[in-house]
Amino acid sequence: MLSITLLKEFSFFKDFSNEQLKKMASLAKEETYQAGTQLYANGDEARSLYLLKEGKVALFMDNYMGPGKPPMQVTIDMITKGESMGWSAVVEPFIYTLSARCLEDTKLIAFDSVKLRKKMDADCDLGFKIMQSTAKVIATRLTHTRIILVGERGLSTLTEY
Repeated sequence: MLSITLLKEFSFFKDFSNEQLKKMASLAKEETYQAGTQLYANGDEARSLYLLKEGKVALFMDNYMGPGKPPMQVTIDMITKGESMGWSAVVEPFIYTLSARCLEDTKLIAFDSVKLRKKMDADCDLGFKIMQSTAKVIATRLTHTRIILVGERGLSTLTEY
């Protein structure tokens, strides 16, 4: 079991009580991956919610450019120490909406999605805290995606003239 002191270092757990952190620590598992490892792909079953302990992970999507052309990967976000990813583990339909690849050797804290959802169902206060933190992550990701979209729209407009 991980220490609650370690979990307190993550902004995801900013407003959690020590008792709630103990419950989360009981579910936590440390995982290590080498640079270049793809953690999951868009459309995969969301098996874990992750906190990044060390390293760097790119969240990306494939943009299909047309028949016979290879897809172009668009980076949506870079996850670094202290950040979280894999919010799809607690939001239906529990399918990852982006792909994730380690850019550096990476250490993660993983929370099994099934066990986490059971804990959330059993403890509504804990479930509410998790969903509040998850909403913040989703809002941040949406902002990054909007910035990328505006940038691409701007570039396409410039090239038309």
